[in-house]
Amino acid sequence: MALFFIVALPAFAQQDIHFDREPLIIQTAAGKRLHFTVEIAATDDQRAYGLMYRKAMAEDAGMIFDFGVSRRVTMWMENTVLPLDMLFADDRGVITHIKEDATPYSRDIIDSMGGVRYVVEVNAGTARKLNIRPGDRIISATTTKKTK
Repeated sequence: MALFFIVALPAFAQQDIHFDREPLIIQTAAGKRLHFTVEIAATDDQRAYGLMYRKAMAEDAGMIFDFGVSRRVTMWMENTVLPLDMLFADDRGVITHIKEDATPYSRDIIDSMGGVRYVVEVNAGTARKLNIRPGDRIISATTTKKTK
């Protein structure tokens, strides 16, 4: 059984998973509107794959993970080449916690520290450079869509 997983992992690494894109704005408490274009990870497969194996990402790019409901989320950086900042946001899009400079390839658990619905991943250093803080709000078609 273990041999199967060792053989299957490279196949998963080469899998072609499609992500739609959308504009995303971070509205800061200071009134700034920061513009990004993010890929949307809304399915289990998309959330599992995320930004793994990416070697570069534009400064104004990122990925939004939509978990569908507010819950405690744990993530890690295994197979992720890029250092990232992770913005954890509640079901209203309000950032509740930020993990800055997550270490590439690390299996260390990164915890949302409470219930969140969304996680936005951007290049490491973005939160500090743009002064993004808890209390700022993420606005996109994903965060403003009506849920049933």
